[in-house]
Amino acid sequence: MAKAGRNNDWGFPRWRSYGAAREAQAVRLCDRHGCDQPGNCPAPKSPNSPERWYFCQEHAGEYNRGWDYFQGLDEEERNQRMHNEQRDASGYRQSSHHQWGGPGDGTRSRDEMKALDVLGLDSDADFEAVKKSWRALAKESHPDVKPGDAEAARRFQEIQAAYDVLRTAEERKSWKPAG
Repeated sequence: MAKAGRNNDWGFPRWRSYGAAREAQAVRLCDRHGCDQPGNCPAPKSPNSPERWYFCQEHAGEYNRGWDYFQGLDEEERNQRMHNEQRDASGYRQSSHHQWGGPGDGTRSRDEMKALDVLGLDSDADFEAVKKSWRALAKESHPDVKPGDAEAARRFQEIQAAYDVLRTAEERKSWKPAG
């Protein structure tokens, strides 16, 4: 009987490096027809289903861009599910004053991002730019400047609401607790 070659693990098998095994590794391929990449990104086949597709990273991104969470639900079920999820996530909404909760670009809430869009500003605009844009847009569509124009009045209200959202957010950021 021939003696096996010397092993450097000193009798402790866990000292061998990970992935050094010589056995064949099972690799699941992407479920997209014709793709030969490893499918290591699970994606649900339908809402509330335990079944999953397994895509490569490229096809998982494509799948996620087209995903509709409310697909197949009627309007009442859609509204009920949306209400339940907003109720369950209310802790995150309440924590938005800590500047770590809420949707958006990470520094602003969804409402603030919409308000910046109304004022025609980028997401990184400071409050001075907000005030400047608000003044210019308010002067253009003020009811005193355009009397009797319903569209201008609606636009003015929209601009004013956007400014109020951003002003409140700025006050919340600059507020420092006592102590």
